[in-house]
Amino acid sequence: MIARGFLACALVMLVSIGGMAGPALAKSAQEINAEVDVTLKRFKKDFPAGAILAKNAHGILVFPSVTRGGVGIGGSYGEGALRVRGKTVAYYSTASASIGVQLGVQSRSEVILFMTADALEKFRNSDGWEAGVDGSVAAGQSGAAGKTGTTTGKDPIIGYVFGEEGLMFSASFEGAKYSKLDK
Repeated sequence: MIARGFLACALVMLVSIGGMAGPALAKSAQEINAEVDVTLKRFKKDFPAGAILAKNAHGILVFPSVTRGGVGIGGSYGEGALRVRGKTVAYYSTASASIGVQLGVQSRSEVILFMTADALEKFRNSDGWEAGVDGSVAAGQSGAAGKTGTTTGKDPIIGYVFGEEGLMFSASFEGAKYSKLDK
């Protein structure tokens, strides 16, 4: 009986998260751009060292809100934009699925910095880029006084997760798939 209840909750959670990808909830390019602007301002305020890295990045992929949820079986979905030299050049979605010990729902912002032209080119030329498979994303961190660790600036791809709201915590990019959207 408990197992059935657990499965039912997991199914409801997956359908809810999976439904976010549907056209009825898809955001317009204008909505995504406005949310990306707000997210980048918050990122630069909360991560001064990350803001310095962002100035040197060849491209910045921003997801203002990635919703994650699960009851044993989980998933996530979000929509964002890729900016090159401050201009939006494409729109992307991120999605993932997972199985394991997990319970809850969370929303968070993600900013991914492509520090080399090669890393950005591989991402842009891919058909469904997957973190951890097609490229490794180093977790960006700010230490005391907003200083970034010495090796972080040398990584070709650096990702930041912030603004977590909800009852689930996961700061991993592994397994997340990024796909280009037609906007």
